Amino acid sequence: MNKKILRLAIPNVISNITVPLLGMVDVGLMGHLGSQVYIGAIAIATMIFNIIFWAFGFLRMGSSGFTAQAYGRRDFPEAVMVFARSITLAVISGIAIILLQKPIAFVAFGLIGVNNEMEIIASSYYYIRIYTAPATIALTAIIGWLIGMQNARTPMAITILVNAVNIAYSFFFVIVLGMKAEGIAWGSLLAQYTGLIFALWMVHRHYGKLFRTFKAEKLKNLQPFINFLAVNKDIFIRTLLIIVVISFFTFRSAKLGDAILAGNTLLYQFFIFFSYFMDGFAYAAESLVGKYYGANDKLMLEKTVKKLFVWGGGICLSFTLIYFLFGKMLLPLLTNNKETILIANTYFYWVYLIPLVTFSAFLWDGIYVGCTASAAMRNAMIISTIVLFFPLYFFVLKGWGNNGLWLAFIIFLASRGLLLQWQAKKQIYS
Repeated sequence: MNKKILRLAIPNVISNITVPLLGMVDVGLMGHLGSQVYIGAIAIATMIFNIIFWAFGFLRMGSSGFTAQAYGRRDFPEAVMVFARSITLAVISGIAIILLQKPIAFVAFGLIGVNNEMEIIASSYYYIRIYTAPATIALTAIIGWLIGMQNARTPMAITILVNAVNIAYSFFFVIVLGMKAEGIAWGSLLAQYTGLIFALWMVHRHYGKLFRTFKAEKLKNLQPFINFLAVNKDIFIRTLLIIVVISFFTFRSAKLGDAILAGNTLLYQFFIFFSYFMDGFAYAAESLVGKYYGANDKLMLEKTVKKLFVWGGGICLSFTLIYFLFGKMLLPLLTNNKETILIANTYFYWVYLIPLVTFSAFLWDGIYVGCTASAAMRNAMIISTIVLFFPLYFFVLKGWGNNGLWLAFIIFLASRGLLLQWQAKKQIYS
């Protein structure tokens, strides 16, 4: 079982960690332009795209869960149709986002309410990167499908290519051509479409024979779309609430001042790095749990869950130690602004808690996705967000400033894992 977990997890970890590395490069490039405004602008613009693109995370999770169960039943024609439905929804959604780019920008920047200079910089990024929407959402669906097919190496290759190309173009546009936020956006645009072409070629190369069973007329049947969206409706709500909390975290940081926003943006990179590392094991959970759940093999399902938590606990302790010993040394790599580094150092102790309170939530997310137990994921997120996070912050912790914001965020992260574990006996093992 350890070999099966690592065979899926290691490629996903390798590919996943290129994503936060890309984010750190972007922050680093902006952080060395001499002003906190650039870091804040990238944080705001990134938050807007997190809201847009993470909202479609249900396509990856739904595609992964349904495909893994079809794989477990050896129903490959259905797996092909899951791919077709996911890509169809992705392309339609991406085009709709491009068409609605101005209303989205009006609402987003209106709600955030940052200063004019920061909004101008963020807008220059936004109106370029928005055209990545079809490619970004389609890549999300393709990677989910490949994970469901028990294939971790191809998503690794796709993700590494996308982020390597993105980093290379970002350096070229910013360092060589002297561009600023718009250079980061152009790097993302070119990388996403490069990745999409490569991903479609890889799917054709590895699964071309399976797609001979594809029949386009089946897409006219709306019932499978309705079933797909019915399950993914709950995942969408769950993902949307995560976006709300993370966006609120950025929004409140901005309200506390440009210095706090810049400092929190640096600290947030440590959360992102750990989350993407743990997602490698969550993806392994989606694949294996979905396969055994689809095959109705409860013994192997329980064994898989136990082994996943052994690995997750070890990773959690390792990251805690690494952050404690070396975390602060990384801050000067992200910015040369002394005030921003001082702010980040002042609140760095919150980073030490991140691995401890989050690792179980990431693993349970993967397990629940594999079982398509989406309603339980939704309910846990509703409680964590609406019952705990916002009431705690506004009625208890708001007066504590940035410490109150971080404590509310940490409680939110911890509660997700505890609630999912509490429901596991009924949702996963019954």
